[in-house]
Amino acid sequence: MTEVLSHVVNGGGPPLLLLNGGLMSYAAWDSFVPPIARSYRVVRCDFRGQLLSPGEAPSTFAGHADDVLRLLDALDIDSAHIAGASFGALAGITLAARAPDRARSLIAITATDRMTTEMDAGSARMRDACRAALNGGDGGQVLDLVNPATWSREFLTAQAAMLAARRQAVASLPRAWFAGLDRLLASMDGLDLRPLLPAITCPTLVIGGDKDATFPVEHSRELATRIPGARLVVVPDAYHGLVIEHAPQVIELLVNFVGEIEAGRARRPPAEARP
Repeated sequence: MTEVLSHVVNGGGPPLLLLNGGLMSYAAWDSFVPPIARSYRVVRCDFRGQLLSPGEAPSTFAGHADDVLRLLDALDIDSAHIAGASFGALAGITLAARAPDRARSLIAITATDRMTTEMDAGSARMRDACRAALNGGDGGQVLDLVNPATWSREFLTAQAAMLAARRQAVASLPRAWFAGLDRLLASMDGLDLRPLLPAITCPTLVIGGDKDATFPVEHSRELATRIPGARLVVVPDAYHGLVIEHAPQVIELLVNFVGEIEAGRARRPPAEARP
């Protein structure tokens, strides 16, 4: 039997699941927990391939979605609000489409409807850096590739010391981390979520950054167009790392959206009382 994903739970109330970007760990959501856990049961996890979770990363997003469903089962959660950033948003979209009864809502942050040739090329460069690290090279080169497209110039300047420390930390990670990231990136090659999008039935909020160079904002617009009833919020002057760089605004959007849905659920009569 496959072991459950490594996870942490905070707070109580309706369940809200936060799904990592590819280079995140669940600790990256730390600033989200205090304001959200006052009202919700916040579940964070690492995907397989992100070092903390056991086992090899699945080769498909269907496999990642199944891992998340097993986690919800282990926590006795019938349905949850699902919020994901980048890679986590792609997994959340897949889950919401394949198991619509398990998603109370979907919040897709800095996501894309499909991988383009340019996106695949960027992923290939990162995979090359992972393989170089596996062969004894400088693992920090992964962040050298990622940082310029992830953060604003102001963030890069203001957080230079933090980013340098993170580069050093990544460079010292065990080879298993680079092997895991390589498999995570491989699962994105040629990905096309468009056939799944009409199957999403839960309320959906798409949040994009107008300066996102990794998954440009037109792909957020395409998601919002193709997912029935989806809302779109475009954050000005926001890059791919907006979930970190603009965390207070993302938290506000998330809490307001989920709160509106939960208020509607509370007003809805029990199923047996509905006509």
